[in-house]
Amino acid sequence: MPHHWTTRAETGADIPAVREINLSAFPTAEEADLVDALRGDSAWIDGLSVAAADDSGTPAGYALLTRCHIGDVPALCLAPVAVRPDRQRTGAGSAAVQAVLRAARERGERHVVVLGHPDYYPRFGFTRASAHGIGLSIDVPDDALMALALDTRHPLPGGTVRYAAPFRI
Repeated sequence: MPHHWTTRAETGADIPAVREINLSAFPTAEEADLVDALRGDSAWIDGLSVAAADDSGTPAGYALLTRCHIGDVPALCLAPVAVRPDRQRTGAGSAAVQAVLRAARERGERHVVVLGHPDYYPRFGFTRASAHGIGLSIDVPDDALMALALDTRHPLPGGTVRYAAPFRI
C-alpha cells in the first residue's frame, strides 16, 4: 500500500523518536550512538535533517546532512538515512532524501557525498566518487562512496573526504 509522507525539518521534539529509529535501524547501540552524536554542535546544521512523518506526525524515518570537506572544499555528507524497520520500503527514506537534498540546494550548498548502498543512492543522482577523484582515508568498496553535485555549475572537486568529528574518519 503506497504511503504519503510529510517531510519537515527535524526539531528537538523529534529526538526521542529519532533515537528509537536509530536503535531499531542500526545493528548495534554503538552505531546508534554514533549517529546520535551527529546531532551535536560539531556536526549539526539546522534545517538539514529532515523527518518523514506519517499522518500522526510521528517520524518514521529521516535523512541527515552534516558538514564534511572534499579536500579543502566544504561539502555535505548524507549520513545517514534511517527508517523504522516496520516502515521500510514504504517510501519514507526516499521522501526524506529528496527533501533534504532540496533543502541543501535552497541553502546554496554545492556538493554531497554518501557512503552507502550502491543500488539505493544513484536514484537521487549520486555517482561513484572515484570517477571524480574523490576518495577516503579508509578502505571501502569503490561503489559504496558516491558523490552528487547539487549545482551543476560547480563540478565536484577531487580530494579525500574528511567527515565531521563524530565519524572519526
